[in-house]
Amino acid sequence: MRAVVRFGGGETNREIASALRVSERSVERWRRTLTRARRAGILSKGYPGRSRLSETQIARLERELERGPLVYGWADHWWALARIKTMIGRLFRVSCTVESTWQLLKGHGWSWQQPTRRAIERDDDAVEV
Repeated sequence: MRAVVRFGGGETNREIASALRVSERSVERWRRTLTRARRAGILSKGYPGRSRLSETQIARLERELERGPLVYGWADHWWALARIKTMIGRLFRVSCTVESTWQLLKGHGWSWQQPTRRAIERDDDAVEV
């Protein structure tokens, strides 16, 4: 968008590229796109890594997450992104990264939580004293 403002100011591609620290070819491409498609053509198209799961698959994933990790053979009661990534691969035959797993969950309202660790032998009265 800064380049668009500079286009209006009559600056050359070389001047704009230098000021914005990009290649001249990028500036040429932006100028061409602006000429053809107006301002809407140069707006961001958003995050390129779109979800590889359909809405139906995401709904199933959420149901499976509610069942808990014990059902899938893990020994404790907490989900980790690596575990969810593995589960997605097993259920849907889709390979994804831990980061894309987090983006998928965050985009559907899941939040990061860390369990509070308490000793089984904890004596609340002694702690209070």
